[in-house]
Amino acid sequence: MNEGEQSVEVHRPAGIPRPAPLAEVWRGRIVESRHRGHVAAVDGDGNLIARLGEPETVTYLRSSAKPFQALPLVASGAADRFGFEPREIAVACGSHSGEPLHEETVAGMLGKIGLDEPALRCGTHEPFSPEATRELRRRGEQPRVLQNNCSGKHTGMLALALHLGAPVETYDQPDSPVQRAILRAVSQFSNLPEGEINAATDGCGVPVFGLPVRVMALMYARLVAPGAGLDAATRAASARIVGAMTGAPEMVGGTHERLDTEMMRVTRGGIVSKIGAEGVYTVGVLPCASFPRGLGLALKIEDGEDRRARPTVVIESLRQLGALDAEASEELEPYASFKIRNHNGDTVGEVRAAFELERVG
Repeated sequence: MNEGEQSVEVHRPAGIPRPAPLAEVWRGRIVESRHRGHVAAVDGDGNLIARLGEPETVTYLRSSAKPFQALPLVASGAADRFGFEPREIAVACGSHSGEPLHEETVAGMLGKIGLDEPALRCGTHEPFSPEATRELRRRGEQPRVLQNNCSGKHTGMLALALHLGAPVETYDQPDSPVQRAILRAVSQFSNLPEGEINAATDGCGVPVFGLPVRVMALMYARLVAPGAGLDAATRAASARIVGAMTGAPEMVGGTHERLDTEMMRVTRGGIVSKIGAEGVYTVGVLPCASFPRGLGLALKIEDGEDRRARPTVVIESLRQLGALDAEASEELEPYASFKIRNHNGDTVGEVRAAFELERVG
């Protein structure tokens, strides 16, 4: 500081969480950007075992809620009534890429419940699959509702509405029997009363749930290792959902370059992986020698970055927790850091993880 200069203390406004630096964007020898956020890891007994930032930060679960949104579909008997196969349960839990196999699977589910595409209230967007989007544009066609990444989830909700004898026209409304059943499931797994769960509207039009990052990790720890505090039907539904997702990971994400799919493939069913929008990520590590009661991991990239920071932080967090073996780590290396290239294709920098998890206890 030069003579005569005064130091300026920067005060963070009260109530705004303090995120931790998680990923750095290097260009040459300078860090050009940083992504910050919050990380929580919870064991199967509900204990916080690792953290960064402020794990009590409340944010929306977004699509990481999908396995829990599918729980009433399975636990109620609706999935069995309509003959849904494991891959159909998986797509109901997924944020799929809108590839032909996803469209065909969801169309088959609609056929089983006797409804058509107009019954879906999830809206349309271009497929997550670049190939499917290019094909649409080549043909001059508009996106189809079955290509919406949430079409499987919404079809599952329609099936539950029919099973409960509820109006299918309002299955997406917060006061519908379908959404009330889903809220009860979220309450069960989060250990939070329904009235304490923040609610808003997700991108696909159904309720979305605001929860602390730590609680998101707890939910995934309980999903992969549901304890005696949950009833038998819920425990059985959890096992079926985890088995469906890990058994058909391409239905949860896609056939090409989808983090969820690759995480479940390379760990050979050892984890269940689910992304959420705006930089949210959740994972459940199934019970194993390192985690006899399972493990839940959740994180939030504060600026909502989904493509370069999130996979980098996810993989590094799992490595530090000892949840990835050497073979899985090697296979996930393309997602663990990203080269920064100029318009000539030359490598001029890199995105990489830059944190150490704080162990608790």
